[in-house]
Amino acid sequence: MATVKKSAKKAAKKAPAAKGTKYVYTWGNGKADGNGSMKALLGGKGANLAEMTRIGLPVPPGFTITTEVCTYFYGHKKTYPAVLQAQMEAGVKNMEKIMGCKFGDAKGMPLLVAVRSGARDSMPGMMDTILNLGLNDETVLALVSATQNERFAWDCYRRFVQMYGDVVLGVQKTEGEDHEPFEVVIEEFKHEKYHKDIIDSDLTADDQKELVKRFKALVKERTGKGFPADPWEQL
Repeated sequence: MATVKKSAKKAAKKAPAAKGTKYVYTWGNGKADGNGSMKALLGGKGANLAEMTRIGLPVPPGFTITTEVCTYFYGHKKTYPAVLQAQMEAGVKNMEKIMGCKFGDAKGMPLLVAVRSGARDSMPGMMDTILNLGLNDETVLALVSATQNERFAWDCYRRFVQMYGDVVLGVQKTEGEDHEPFEVVIEEFKHEKYHKDIIDSDLTADDQKELVKRFKALVKERTGKGFPADPWEQL
């Protein structure tokens, strides 16, 4: 699977592509577009997920963006194929249908997605992952309502902002810094409030809310832009 690090919707306006090219392969509910022999196109992870779905294993639904998109991206001045956005939207709709919830839903249980990178060849320990994509200030409240667990929901949100800020927005330690900036924020908060080291699981729901606020401030400070709230922009 490929991690889309820029808005495909915006890039699509700049880069033409053949209408018949298939860039998104879905799987779920016992059906899959791909199979285990398609590692060159789907990457090892994507091909194996498709194959596991085909043989009846309980694999959560999803879709793979093919390795051809990466090739296209670097061959067309870092733009995405024009048809990619529509194919991704169809992939998300397939997930929504199977899961019975909607991406970006602020009223019911929101569909949250994991975005995992992959490659044609195995690269253990080198691939990035983002969990809980789709959370924002509104959908986190829907998650609280759906799960009846405020701390869990805000912990998911805090971790999402941290992963997305690191992997996509590039908020990482710079020359002269000894620790990752998000970890510095967490440790400073713990000592500011509790005056000692505590484990993350001891942080309360209110603590998680405050950390989300501080993480967003860090993103704004380092990038000059606010953290994206629109789930589709996040994707």
